[in-house]
Amino acid sequence: MGEALLAKYMGKKKVIAETGAGQHGVALATAAAYFGLECDIYMGSVDIKKQAPNVARMKILGANVIEVTEGLATLKEAVDAAFAAYSRNYKDCIYCIGSVVGPHPFPMMVRDFQSVVGIEAREQFIEMTGELPDAVVACVGGGSNAAGFFSGFLNDPVDIYGIEPLGRGTDLGDHAASLKYGTEGVMHGFNSIMLKDENGDPAPVYSIASGLDYPSSGPEHAFLHDLGRVKYDVVNDDDTINAFFELSRMEGIIPAIESSHAVAYGIKLAKEMGKGSVLINLSGRGDKDMDYIIEKYGIR
Repeated sequence: MGEALLAKYMGKKKVIAETGAGQHGVALATAAAYFGLECDIYMGSVDIKKQAPNVARMKILGANVIEVTEGLATLKEAVDAAFAAYSRNYKDCIYCIGSVVGPHPFPMMVRDFQSVVGIEAREQFIEMTGELPDAVVACVGGGSNAAGFFSGFLNDPVDIYGIEPLGRGTDLGDHAASLKYGTEGVMHGFNSIMLKDENGDPAPVYSIASGLDYPSSGPEHAFLHDLGRVKYDVVNDDDTINAFFELSRMEGIIPAIESSHAVAYGIKLAKEMGKGSVLINLSGRGDKDMDYIIEKYGIR
């Protein structure tokens, strides 16, 4: 909504975005329909197959979903294509980026728009319990949900955890844990910590979660990592899927696969803490993942 309002204020006719899991694409398609803007959503062909429900939602809302087939055909390539489209038509459109990445002011804008999550989560937790949580946990790919969520707690005496996808293991190409295993580098116009191949270019990455398979993270996450204010850790595919089913059956909440990384770590953290409170950010619903989960894992 914030990015669509900005587009209207600037007199733009079209909004452009990338999407991995499809959640940002659906959100922007909704805002574009509400404000009468054209909407192009770039999405890798791998993610289009995995996230069919969200692709259908975007199309129903009137968005033009553009399939990206280059490279691994996932989130990085969708960002590449969206930036290229924006550079060709920057006078009439605006790139409404979906994460805290890209050149300034994109990371700051997205963090500030997402900060409502952290502000409201903090207020609601205090209202419900009378105190702050001992720890907060969110998944991190590019890092938009985490940046917004963490912003509500950075000045509080609260432990903060950002959870990256370890995927199939620690070998390059089997995960997308850039903050855990990457080094300083530049991609998509921003300097951060990224996973690199032997030539120093962005490495191929993997995650079971379409919204987390990105070879870097937002520059503010790199800053918080170096400061030590946020602890960044990893969760593999198996623990993620176990957490997906456990939350669904214990609480009646089906989480997105992205969010299930945070749930898995929250479960582990709670066992280690023994007492206290852990606030987990559920950054998305699992409706979009049902077909993929059933096909790959069945009903456990």
